[in-house]
This record gives sequence, structure tokens and C-alpha cells, in this order.
Amino acid sequence: MASAINDKPARLLSLDFFRGATVAAMILVNNPGSWAHIYAPLEHAEWNGCTPTDLVFPFFLFIVGVSIAYAMGSRKPDPASHNKTIVKALKRALILFGLGLFLSLFPKVFTEPAEAFQHVRIPGVLQRIAVVFFISSVIFLKTSEKNIFRLFIALLAVYWVLMTMVPVPGIGYANLEKETNLGAWIDRAVLGEAHLWKSAKTWDPEGILGTIPAVATGLFGILVGVYLKRKDIDAATKMAWLFSAGFAAIALGWVWGLQFPINKSLWTSSFVLFTGGLATVVLSMSYWIIDVNNYNRFTKPFVVYGVNAITVFFLSGLIPRILNMTKVSRPDGSETGAQKWLYESFFTPYFSPVNASLAWAVTFVLFWLVILWVMYNKKIIIKV
Repeated sequence: MASAINDKPARLLSLDFFRGATVAAMILVNNPGSWAHIYAPLEHAEWNGCTPTDLVFPFFLFIVGVSIAYAMGSRKPDPASHNKTIVKALKRALILFGLGLFLSLFPKVFTEPAEAFQHVRIPGVLQRIAVVFFISSVIFLKTSEKNIFRLFIALLAVYWVLMTMVPVPGIGYANLEKETNLGAWIDRAVLGEAHLWKSAKTWDPEGILGTIPAVATGLFGILVGVYLKRKDIDAATKMAWLFSAGFAAIALGWVWGLQFPINKSLWTSSFVLFTGGLATVVLSMSYWIIDVNNYNRFTKPFVVYGVNAITVFFLSGLIPRILNMTKVSRPDGSETGAQKWLYESFFTPYFSPVNASLAWAVTFVLFWLVILWVMYNKKIIIKV
């Protein structure tokens, strides 16, 4: 979140582009017309493995890290400003966490508030972004780059040890299965099944223990951002080193994945290296094309998403719920939600089931693009 601290840092157009493309992809995969009809690349891996959809969230957390390096870089050398910066970061993290909880509560909080709070999912995407943003911000401000790298390695190693060597209470052995791994046990013990992911109930893909490697993803982004900001290195050298580091991380993640499988739901250490390496390659290519060679005529549709990323992510999760609350009569006299009515009226009659589902998702992305384009032209940027 380059706009998280309002000290008007220098912006990378390529970073806004990368952020915007990532958020647009988030909206695309989160809003199919029908969850029963989805193309395979737009689904998460069943458990181990990595699909294009599995890249979206780690890419965003990586971008959060890069943005911290740019947004807070001018304040890092001034310890007197750290407390003020940390307080601002904490406020923004609490807002993000609160927005995530609101999405979990809505709309039941207005109709059955007691029931809503008894079963609200506490972990979530915005909640994880909030925690990673705050912890990564403090680490960036208070720690040298060398120590950030050491901490990055330590987090990956500690998580690997916890997940593969520590016996799980009630199970008796370490394992990486959905319901019986250490992270799932901690989530049930601390949060309770009523407050976990409703599709699983016994485990959560944004659970407590998985925050450890998720912070490592943020630190990966910080390290790349710090390197990109260096003024004593020319752009070609930056590209060479970032490409090399990115491909090395991809290879290390793949090799480690043979023992500690690449898995988004567990956010395994191999997953951090593999996705962080890919994000480094994508960002460095974008930097070379957009910022170094000034080839940017294609970037605006993505940049308009990037500068209001959290706003559009939140609203794109809210609007479908509001549409589903709005009842519309079918020709046969039955009622359905407005979103389902729109889908059944204008998409399913004209496409195959899987193409209708994709067409709805693409239309939803384009709908927000129009709104964000207008906001961008009017210089409306909502900072969270």
C-alpha cells in the first residue's frame, strides 16, 4: 500500500500497474457467475500445488512489502519519526482488519446481530493484509536490511520446524493435512470452529500460524523494494540481480516443495519462496518496461485499479451481497436475488455454463474499471 503513509513518496508506475493487475485478478477469481462452473486456472489448488489463482494473494502481500519500502523509506533514517509512523500504520491496520470483519458480518449483522457475532469469521484476506502490513512496517523501520533478510530466513525455517516436526495435540504426530495440522489445531483452540472459514469450519486458510510465513512474504517484498530504490545501481544491473534472485527463489521453492509441499492454504515456506520469486520476476520486468523504457501506454486500466486497490476490493465484496439481498421476481412468480437474476437473464441463456460464469466475472471487472477510471481522472484516491 504505497499510499498507506501520507509522506508523498516517489511512486513506481510499474508498482501501481502490478498492484492493479493483482487486484483485478482478485476480483475476477472471487466473482464467478457460478462457483459450480469455473475454468481450472481460476480455481485454487485442491490442496498441494499452485494454480494462477493461488498467486494472487501472495503477489499482493509482496506488493505491500515493496510499497512499505517506498512509503516509509524517507522516515527510516529518522528514529524520532518512527513512533508517529508506527501509530499511523497501526491505525490503518485496524481499519483494514475492521473492514474485513465487516465483510464477514454483513449482511447478517443488520438482521440477526447476535447470530452474526457468534459465528463471524475472524481470519480473512483483509485481516491478513492488516497484520502483515503492520508487522512488516515495524520490522522495516526498526531493523537493518541485513537483519530483515536474516529474519526472513528465520521465519521460513521456524514455520517449517513447527509444521513438520512439532506433534499436534490430540493427533500425536506432525502432519500437513487439512484438519489435523498444527495450524488448524491452533485455530480451533484459540478462535473456535464458529469463527473459522465457513466452507471448512475446522481450519482456515488465513489462520493464526500461517501469519508467520505471510509476514515473510511481506519482508520479501521489502527487500526487493529497498533494492529497487537504490540510486547507486543502474537499472540494467538491478534487472539482472532481481531476475537472478527471482529465479533462484523459484528454484529453491520448488526444490523445498519436494519435502515441504507448495501449499497456499498452509502458506508453506516453499510457497513463500516460489511465489515471491515469481513476483520478483514480474515486478522487475514491469519496472524495466514501464519505468525504465517508458513504455506505458497500456498501463492505465491497471493503474486505475492499483491506486484504489483496497477500496475496490472491499466494495467488490460488498456489492454482490447487497444485490443478493435485493429480491427480483422471476417469470414463474418465484423470487431470487438481483445478482442471480441478472446472471440468469443476461448470461446463462447465451453462453455455455463455464463461459457464462467467466463472462459474468469479466463484466464485473469491467464494471469496476469504469468507476475507477472516473475516480482516477477526477483524482479521487481513497486512502485506507
